[in-house]
Amino acid sequence: MTLLEIAKSYTDLVKLERGIPAKDQANALRTKHHELFMEKMRLEGIPFSDRFDAANKAFELIKEKAHA
Repeated sequence: MTLLEIAKSYTDLVKLERGIPAKDQANALRTKHHELFMEKMRLEGIPFSDRFDAANKAFELIKEKAHA
């Protein structure tokens, strides 16, 4: 998966988790995609300070691509 694809899946899962009762399943998928996103960022040499910074970068990436 590309960095953008992982970011999109991750951000969609965060939004989904906020609105459904089956939070355990959504949380597990979100965590998996968050880890994938951080690993892909490391591989591509994109710096981030912690998991919160990585989460912010995922949302920023999606926002940038939506406006492009």
